[in-house]
Amino acid sequence: MARQTEFLVGACCVFVALSSVAHGIGVNWGAMMSHPLSPSIVVGMLKDNHINKVKLFDADSWTVSALAGTNMEVIVGIPNDQLKKLADSYDHAKDWVKENVTKHLYDGGVDIRYVAVGNEPFLKSYNGSNTKTTLPALENIQKALDAAGLGDKIKATVPNNADVYESHSNKPSDAVFRKDIRGIMIDMVKFLRDNKAPFMVNIYPFLSLYLNSDFPFDFAFCDGNAKSIHDKGTEYTNVFDANYDTLVWALKKAGAPDLKIIVGEVGWPTDGGKNADKKLAQRFYDGFMKKMAANKGTPLRPGHLDVYLFGLLDEDTKSIEPGMFERHWGIFRYDGQPKFPVDFTGKGHDKMPVAAKGVQYLPSQWCVFNGNNTDKAAVVNELSYACANADCSVLGYGASCNNLDANGNISYAFNMYFQVRDQDVESCTFNGFAEIVTRNFSKGTCLFPVQILSAGDRLGSALGASLLAGLISLFSLL
Repeated sequence: MARQTEFLVGACCVFVALSSVAHGIGVNWGAMMSHPLSPSIVVGMLKDNHINKVKLFDADSWTVSALAGTNMEVIVGIPNDQLKKLADSYDHAKDWVKENVTKHLYDGGVDIRYVAVGNEPFLKSYNGSNTKTTLPALENIQKALDAAGLGDKIKATVPNNADVYESHSNKPSDAVFRKDIRGIMIDMVKFLRDNKAPFMVNIYPFLSLYLNSDFPFDFAFCDGNAKSIHDKGTEYTNVFDANYDTLVWALKKAGAPDLKIIVGEVGWPTDGGKNADKKLAQRFYDGFMKKMAANKGTPLRPGHLDVYLFGLLDEDTKSIEPGMFERHWGIFRYDGQPKFPVDFTGKGHDKMPVAAKGVQYLPSQWCVFNGNNTDKAAVVNELSYACANADCSVLGYGASCNNLDANGNISYAFNMYFQVRDQDVESCTFNGFAEIVTRNFSKGTCLFPVQILSAGDRLGSALGASLLAGLISLFSLL
């Protein structure tokens, strides 16, 4: 998902809370992966880590049904490509609620709390494509929930990117909703207020660093090491608080000073570019979870915060248009293995989360370049094909496999294609430039993965011209 942010405007995701988890924490469970884990395995992992709040990006029955009987609070989602149909037809909205909400609400069913209508539909990069459909879709879904007798318990809202508000001075008190959508945002805020529904926003401190080379590095973290800024007598020590309170000011000026806020996404990627690594992700989560456990809130909204961490698992088919890091937001790898210590209680314990159980892998074998570089142009074509159809995002600058030589890059690309094709022997030919080996080619920080036995067939990937060009250039130096 594309995201844009300014000095105090980032976007975020967060985890859910049971008795042993910091209060108010939930997690985003995305599904944009070629080999998704079985929902039953993921639900087991959530339980083992005492996570009791989950936000989904769709309402796929395969996933939602697995949450039945768990007592987890659930947010189901509606993708942006469905907004127009829902905006145009109240009958369609009623059918959607019946098929994706009501049918799960039997005794011992799914505890659905919110319907997320769209996902960051007003992003600047969408060039206004959703401005006419988002609010009508929101209104129709809430109306359908009310008609089904569910409106008191289940509310509809819209997950917004933090770029829907802005501040000319980069200080919270100067915040207003973005000029090009200000009228729509004010109308939506009034609708949410009148229906006792929350405003949902995604805040990403990482993107503040990524998009602004002059951004003060330590201000992205919540560990108290940054130089503070002051705004009308209020002190800010981190960008999360400043961004959150920027929204508070915008809501106040829109006539809804007390509107409930949910942070729909906040997190830190672990790979795919500069500052996207496990060490910094651990630093971010350590400070953030301690902040949540202390229940301090922000300067303008002290106390309890509702936050959903982004995200649970890496997603190898996400768009990389915003950056290669988009496929590496997971606290857990594609196979449910934790990447770094995270203490969801916020007590600062240096411990790894509980890994997924019952995961089955394909055989321990890899597809690699056989060293035949007599026809470099042909090898480049095979490399391009592999990366156009599998995930090569860790080969870019600053990523975990950036230390490989040209042959290593080719081997990595070949193996990723081989694994995403379930180790089909025919997928490791590459016109005679590849071979299957049983020696693990992982090196240092660079993991050559072995794919899991998939619970679903959801292939689909695209790399990006910039990374391909870099790899091709590197190989040409041989």
